[in-house]
Amino acid sequence: MLVREATVADISWLIDFQLKMALETENIQLEISTLTQGVNRLFKDPTKGKYYVAEEGKEIIGCLMTTYEWSDWRCGTVLWIQSVYVSENSRGKKVYSSMYRHIHALVIDDPDLKGIRLYVDKSNASAKDVYHKLGMNGEHYGVFEWMKE
Repeated sequence: MLVREATVADISWLIDFQLKMALETENIQLEISTLTQGVNRLFKDPTKGKYYVAEEGKEIIGCLMTTYEWSDWRCGTVLWIQSVYVSENSRGKKVYSSMYRHIHALVIDDPDLKGIRLYVDKSNASAKDVYHKLGMNGEHYGVFEWMKE
């Protein structure tokens, strides 16, 4: 398994995975033209974030996106992990763990990066278990949001 930064050649995989993830986790059918624009805009503007993929042979088996949060307290950037998806056939094979370790190594090696955050649905016990096993904790912050419809 190879974990690498995604390229524009991976866009169709990313779109497919995001459609599946939204349906599976939140029972939401995303509007494909909006999603396609959103994925493409990130590649056109790297200040928005980056996608990473896990690849086995010529097949993409997982993805995640990182975005940036400036922390004045730490005088550095915290990476947020979002849009995580692992193909059904690849679950249980440590795909997310490999992607997380890749991101973790990037943070360790870059003095301007100060940490990693993510949010998880309160009812997603299996994901919470994976995050705990990787050394993350959910004890410090809760996430509140307001989204324009």
